[in-house]
Amino acid sequence: MLHPGHLLRRALQAMNLLWDEEVSQTVTSPQFATLNALLCEPHGLDQRTLGSRVSLDRSTMADVVSRLSAKGLISTERDARDGRRKAITLTAKGAAVMQNLIPRTHVMTGRLVRALDERERTELLRLLKIIVGTNERT
Repeated sequence: MLHPGHLLRRALQAMNLLWDEEVSQTVTSPQFATLNALLCEPHGLDQRTLGSRVSLDRSTMADVVSRLSAKGLISTERDARDGRRKAITLTAKGAAVMQNLIPRTHVMTGRLVRALDERERTELLRLLKIIVGTNERT
């Protein structure tokens, strides 16, 4: 029997290859998740809340914010009420990039799960949510 961890790693490798082919070679999946979270927040989010929403630890979130800011896709400002917090918002350039990337993620996902019928796709999502939820670090 193949080890589930090994199969999950191989599935992640397949997803990463498809991401590079279909979505972007310059915006990573964690960066996309960050931009996607900001799409629904016109007033932005603080870095801690944003990291929690996309399930990234503090150091990884800091790196993602730094890289997205350098690309001009987000802006960061000190929170006027609490100078220790950064308010992060999506820039117009970031919104435009997302409008381009979102349809590509649907194509990539379709390719990733193309061997599964609709029932199997639903079951895969259900099982992945259980695995992630059980092992989530807060």
